[in-house]
Amino acid sequence: MGVYVLDTSAVVKRYVAETGSAWINTLCDPASGNGLHIARITAVEVISALARRHRKGDIDQADFDSLVDRFEFDLHTQYQVVEISPALVDEAMRFSKKHALRGYDAVQLAALFSVHQTLSREQLPLPTLIASDHDLLAAAIAEGFDVDDPNTY
Repeated sequence: MGVYVLDTSAVVKRYVAETGSAWINTLCDPASGNGLHIARITAVEVISALARRHRKGDIDQADFDSLVDRFEFDLHTQYQVVEISPALVDEAMRFSKKHALRGYDAVQLAALFSVHQTLSREQLPLPTLIASDHDLLAAAIAEGFDVDDPNTY
């Protein structure tokens, strides 16, 4: 049983077959008892990624509708959502400056930082970032966070 912060690249793997999808599905299986955290903006990014694949013809309408429904169900039942507060935006700006991250990657790192702080205060197991984005992973490692890349599985 672990605690994970998943960025968009990891979450999409639950809904679209890619390298690392089987590993992500095991990690996210409710029977695993793992805590799954995502930044609020991840919801928009996941729907956007699915819509782009639908528009390209990789996903037909029925599958698109089914995947969106499944994600929205999981959003409300499995993920603990990190809200985008002014303090989180301030941290994201700091991380963006420090690590030259793209905007949403900085938000993902700030969400990880927020979850880490909360769990640390409560003396609970600390989170691991799950992401496929190399810049985000490098920045998280530089900040001292545990990371894992589903593309290695």
